[in-house]
Amino acid sequence: MSEISMTTAEAATVQPQLREVPAVRMEAVYKHYGDFTALNEVDLKVSKGERIVVCGPSGSGKSTLIRCINHIEKHDEGLIYVNGIELDRQRKNIDAVRRDTGMVFQSFNLFPHMTVLENCILAPMTVNGLSEAEARDLAMHFLTKVRIPDQAEKFPGQLSGGQQQRVAIARALCMRPKIMLFDEPTSALDPEMVKEVLETMKKLAEEGMTMVCVTHEMGFAREVADRIVFMNEGKVVEQAAPEEFFKHPKSERARTFLDQIIH
Repeated sequence: MSEISMTTAEAATVQPQLREVPAVRMEAVYKHYGDFTALNEVDLKVSKGERIVVCGPSGSGKSTLIRCINHIEKHDEGLIYVNGIELDRQRKNIDAVRRDTGMVFQSFNLFPHMTVLENCILAPMTVNGLSEAEARDLAMHFLTKVRIPDQAEKFPGQLSGGQQQRVAIARALCMRPKIMLFDEPTSALDPEMVKEVLETMKKLAEEGMTMVCVTHEMGFAREVADRIVFMNEGKVVEQAAPEEFFKHPKSERARTFLDQIIH
Protein backbone atom coordinates (compact mmCIF):
# COMPACT_ATOMS: atom_id res chain seq x y z
CA MET A 1 0.00 0.00 0.00
CA SER A 2 2.74 2.39 0.91
CA GLU A 3 4.60 1.50 -2.28
CA ILE A 4 1.53 2.34 -4.34
CA SER A 5 0.96 5.64 -2.57
CA MET A 6 4.63 6.54 -2.91
CA THR A 7 4.53 5.83 -6.63
CA THR A 8 1.44 8.00 -6.99
CA ALA A 9 3.05 10.82 -5.02
CA GLU A 10 6.20 10.58 -7.10
CA ALA A 11 4.16 10.73 -10.29
CA ALA A 12 2.37 13.82 -9.01
CA THR A 13 5.67 15.59 -8.44
CA VAL A 14 7.37 14.36 -11.61
CA GLN A 15 4.63 15.52 -14.01
CA PRO A 16 4.77 19.23 -13.02
CA GLN A 17 8.55 19.08 -13.24
CA LEU A 18 8.33 17.74 -16.78
CA ARG A 19 5.98 20.56 -17.75
CA GLU A 20 8.29 23.13 -16.23
CA VAL A 21 11.43 22.16 -18.17
CA PRO A 22 12.48 25.48 -19.76
CA ALA A 23 13.19 25.78 -23.46
CA VAL A 24 16.64 27.21 -22.65
CA ARG A 25 18.56 27.29 -19.38
CA MET A 26 22.02 28.83 -19.08
CA GLU A 27 23.89 28.74 -15.79
CA ALA A 28 27.14 30.63 -15.16
CA VAL A 29 28.12 30.45 -18.83
CA TYR A 30 31.49 31.83 -19.94
CA LYS A 31 32.94 32.19 -23.42
CA HIS A 32 36.51 33.38 -23.98
CA TYR A 33 38.36 34.42 -27.12
CA GLY A 34 41.94 34.49 -25.90
CA ASP A 35 42.10 37.18 -23.22
CA PHE A 36 38.70 38.59 -24.20
CA THR A 37 35.65 37.39 -22.25
CA ALA A 38 32.64 37.46 -24.58
CA LEU A 39 30.22 35.92 -22.07
CA ASN A 40 30.80 36.54 -18.37
CA GLU A 41 28.81 34.34 -15.95
CA VAL A 42 25.59 34.49 -17.97
CA ASP A 43 22.43 33.11 -16.37
CA LEU A 44 19.32 32.96 -18.53
CA LYS A 45 16.11 30.96 -18.54
CA VAL A 46 13.62 30.96 -21.43
CA SER A 47 10.25 29.31 -20.90
CA LYS A 48 8.52 27.38 -23.67
CA GLY A 49 6.46 29.75 -25.80
CA GLU A 50 8.30 32.81 -24.47
CA ARG A 51 9.57 35.54 -26.80
CA ILE A 52 12.88 37.04 -25.66
CA VAL A 53 14.61 40.03 -27.26
CA VAL A 54 18.31 40.38 -26.46
CA CYS A 55 19.69 43.88 -26.92
CA GLY A 56 22.73 45.91 -25.96
CA PRO A 57 25.63 47.86 -27.44
CA SER A 58 27.93 46.43 -30.07
CA GLY A 59 30.33 43.88 -28.62
CA SER A 60 28.18 43.15 -25.57
CA GLY A 61 27.99 39.41 -26.26
CA LYS A 62 24.49 39.20 -27.77
CA SER A 63 25.39 37.18 -30.87
CA THR A 64 27.78 34.99 -28.92
CA LEU A 65 25.01 34.16 -26.46
CA ILE A 66 22.56 33.12 -29.16
CA ARG A 67 25.20 31.13 -31.04
CA CYS A 68 26.08 29.19 -27.91
CA ILE A 69 22.47 28.02 -27.59
CA ASN A 70 22.85 25.74 -30.61
CA HIS A 71 26.61 25.17 -30.33
CA ILE A 72 27.71 27.27 -33.29
CA GLU A 73 30.00 28.69 -30.61
CA LYS A 74 31.22 26.35 -27.88
CA HIS A 75 30.92 27.76 -24.38
CA ASP A 76 33.97 27.32 -22.17
CA GLU A 77 32.39 27.12 -18.72
CA GLY A 78 28.95 26.70 -17.22
CA LEU A 79 25.87 24.71 -18.23
CA ILE A 80 23.48 25.07 -21.15
CA TYR A 81 20.31 23.00 -21.45
CA VAL A 82 17.94 23.16 -24.42
CA ASN A 83 14.59 21.44 -23.82
CA GLY A 84 16.22 19.51 -20.99
CA ILE A 85 19.19 18.28 -23.06
CA GLU A 86 22.59 19.35 -21.80
CA LEU A 87 24.66 20.97 -24.50
CA ASP A 88 27.93 19.25 -23.72
CA ARG A 89 30.60 17.78 -25.99
CA GLN A 90 28.56 14.71 -26.91
CA ARG A 91 27.70 14.65 -30.61
CA LYS A 92 24.28 13.07 -30.03
CA ASN A 93 23.29 15.90 -27.66
CA ILE A 94 24.55 18.59 -30.03
CA ASP A 95 22.62 17.03 -32.93
CA ALA A 96 19.46 16.71 -30.81
CA VAL A 97 19.64 20.37 -29.79
CA ARG A 98 20.23 21.53 -33.35
CA ARG A 99 17.21 19.56 -34.54
CA ASP A 100 15.12 21.49 -32.02
CA THR A 101 16.50 24.95 -32.86
CA GLY A 102 16.10 26.95 -36.06
CA MET A 103 18.66 29.67 -36.70
CA VAL A 104 18.27 32.76 -38.87
CA PHE A 105 21.40 34.82 -39.50
CA GLN A 106 21.82 38.44 -40.53
CA SER A 107 23.48 37.43 -43.83
CA PHE A 108 20.78 34.92 -44.99
CA ASN A 109 23.33 32.08 -45.63
CA LEU A 110 21.33 30.64 -48.53
CA PHE A 111 23.06 28.41 -51.08
CA PRO A 112 23.32 30.67 -54.16
CA HIS A 113 23.50 27.77 -56.65
CA MET A 114 20.21 26.27 -55.43
CA THR A 115 16.69 27.51 -56.02
CA VAL A 116 14.60 28.72 -53.11
CA LEU A 117 12.77 25.38 -53.04
CA GLU A 118 16.01 23.40 -53.16
CA ASN A 119 17.38 25.45 -50.25
CA CYS A 120 14.30 24.55 -48.21
CA ILE A 121 14.12 20.82 -48.97
CA LEU A 122 17.80 19.97 -48.49
CA ALA A 123 17.89 19.57 -44.70
CA PRO A 124 14.48 17.85 -44.30
CA MET A 125 15.62 15.22 -46.82
CA THR A 126 19.21 14.73 -45.64
CA VAL A 127 18.69 15.14 -41.90
CA ASN A 128 15.08 14.12 -41.27
CA GLY A 129 14.82 11.52 -44.02
CA LEU A 130 11.80 12.97 -45.82
CA SER A 131 11.12 11.94 -49.39
CA GLU A 132 11.48 14.65 -52.01
CA ALA A 133 7.71 14.87 -52.39
CA GLU A 134 7.20 15.21 -48.62
CA ALA A 135 9.96 17.82 -48.39
CA ARG A 136 8.50 19.81 -51.30
CA ASP A 137 5.04 19.85 -49.70
CA LEU A 138 6.57 20.98 -46.41
CA ALA A 139 8.67 23.67 -48.10
CA MET A 140 5.72 25.07 -50.05
CA HIS A 141 3.68 25.16 -46.84
CA PHE A 142 6.27 27.36 -45.12
CA LEU A 143 7.04 29.46 -48.20
CA THR A 144 3.32 30.21 -48.28
CA LYS A 145 3.42 31.05 -44.57
CA VAL A 146 6.15 33.66 -45.21
CA ARG A 147 4.21 34.87 -48.28
CA ILE A 148 6.62 34.03 -51.08
CA PRO A 149 5.45 30.70 -52.62
CA ASP A 150 5.70 32.29 -56.08
CA GLN A 151 9.48 32.64 -55.64
CA ALA A 152 10.11 28.90 -55.15
CA GLU A 153 11.87 28.28 -58.47
CA LYS A 154 14.04 31.41 -58.37
CA PHE A 155 17.63 31.58 -57.15
CA PRO A 156 18.52 33.69 -54.10
CA GLY A 157 20.35 36.24 -56.24
CA GLN A 158 17.10 37.00 -58.05
CA LEU A 159 15.35 38.05 -54.82
CA SER A 160 15.42 41.19 -52.71
CA GLY A 161 17.13 41.11 -49.33
CA GLY A 162 13.80 40.97 -47.52
CA GLN A 163 12.66 38.06 -49.67
CA GLN A 164 15.92 36.20 -49.07
CA GLN A 165 15.55 36.60 -45.32
CA ARG A 166 12.00 35.27 -45.49
CA VAL A 167 13.35 32.27 -47.41
CA ALA A 168 15.89 31.78 -44.62
CA ILE A 169 13.04 31.79 -42.07
CA ALA A 170 11.04 29.30 -44.16
CA ARG A 171 14.10 27.07 -44.50
CA ALA A 172 14.57 27.04 -40.73
CA LEU A 173 10.87 26.27 -40.17
CA CYS A 174 11.08 23.29 -42.53
CA MET A 175 13.01 21.48 -39.81
CA ARG A 176 10.00 21.87 -37.47
CA PRO A 177 12.07 23.54 -34.71
CA LYS A 178 10.76 24.03 -31.19
CA ILE A 179 12.85 27.19 -30.75
CA MET A 180 13.73 29.89 -33.27
CA LEU A 181 16.92 31.89 -32.84
CA PHE A 182 17.36 35.16 -34.74
CA ASP A 183 20.75 36.86 -34.89
CA GLU A 184 20.08 40.46 -35.98
CA PRO A 185 17.90 39.27 -38.88
CA THR A 186 17.20 42.77 -40.24
CA SER A 187 20.60 44.43 -39.85
CA ALA A 188 21.71 43.66 -43.43
CA LEU A 189 18.46 44.89 -44.97
CA ASP A 190 17.51 48.20 -46.51
CA PRO A 191 15.00 50.07 -44.32
CA GLU A 192 12.05 49.41 -46.63
CA MET A 193 12.70 45.64 -46.44
CA VAL A 194 12.87 45.47 -42.65
CA LYS A 195 9.09 45.66 -42.17
CA GLU A 196 8.30 42.57 -44.24
CA VAL A 197 10.75 40.44 -42.25
CA LEU A 198 9.51 41.76 -38.91
CA GLU A 199 5.92 41.06 -39.94
CA THR A 200 6.89 37.44 -40.64
CA MET A 201 8.53 37.17 -37.22
CA LYS A 202 5.48 38.71 -35.53
CA LYS A 203 3.31 36.04 -37.14
CA LEU A 204 5.53 33.33 -35.68
CA ALA A 205 5.30 34.96 -32.27
CA GLU A 206 1.49 35.06 -32.49
CA GLU A 207 1.49 31.32 -33.18
CA GLY A 208 3.35 30.62 -29.93
CA MET A 209 6.83 29.85 -31.23
CA THR A 210 9.58 30.08 -28.60
CA MET A 211 11.87 32.84 -29.87
CA VAL A 212 15.19 34.33 -28.84
CA CYS A 213 15.97 37.33 -31.01
CA VAL A 214 19.00 39.60 -31.05
CA THR A 215 17.86 42.88 -32.56
CA HIS A 216 18.03 46.67 -32.37
CA GLU A 217 14.44 46.94 -33.63
CA MET A 218 12.96 48.37 -30.46
CA GLY A 219 9.49 48.76 -31.94
CA PHE A 220 9.44 45.04 -32.58
CA ALA A 221 10.72 44.42 -29.06
CA ARG A 222 7.93 46.52 -27.53
CA GLU A 223 5.25 44.78 -29.56
CA VAL A 224 6.38 41.15 -29.53
CA ALA A 225 8.74 40.43 -26.63
CA ASP A 226 7.61 38.98 -23.34
CA ARG A 227 10.94 40.01 -21.84
CA ILE A 228 13.91 42.19 -22.75
CA VAL A 229 17.39 40.94 -21.85
CA PHE A 230 19.92 43.77 -21.84
CA MET A 231 23.60 42.86 -22.13
CA ASN A 232 26.80 44.84 -21.67
CA GLU A 233 30.42 43.66 -21.63
CA GLY A 234 29.43 40.01 -21.79
CA LYS A 235 27.02 40.19 -18.85
CA VAL A 236 23.25 40.14 -18.54
CA VAL A 237 22.80 43.52 -16.85
CA GLU A 238 19.03 43.47 -16.50
CA GLN A 239 15.89 41.65 -17.59
CA ALA A 240 12.40 43.11 -17.61
CA ALA A 241 9.07 43.22 -19.41
CA PRO A 242 9.24 45.62 -22.39
CA GLU A 243 7.27 48.50 -20.87
CA GLU A 244 9.23 48.31 -17.63
CA PHE A 245 12.54 48.23 -19.49
CA PHE A 246 11.74 51.13 -21.80
CA LYS A 247 10.13 53.35 -19.16
CA HIS A 248 12.27 52.51 -16.12
CA PRO A 249 15.63 50.96 -17.09
CA LYS A 250 17.50 50.12 -13.90
CA SER A 251 21.11 50.54 -15.04
CA GLU A 252 22.83 53.68 -16.25
CA ARG A 253 24.23 51.70 -19.21
CA ALA A 254 20.71 50.69 -20.31
CA ARG A 255 19.52 54.29 -20.04
CA THR A 256 22.42 55.48 -22.20
CA PHE A 257 21.78 52.72 -24.74
CA LEU A 258 18.10 53.57 -25.03
CA ASP A 259 18.84 57.30 -25.38
CA GLN A 260 21.18 56.54 -28.27
CA ILE A 261 19.01 54.02 -30.09
CA ILE A 262 15.57 55.59 -29.69
CA HIS A 263 16.26 59.32 -29.87
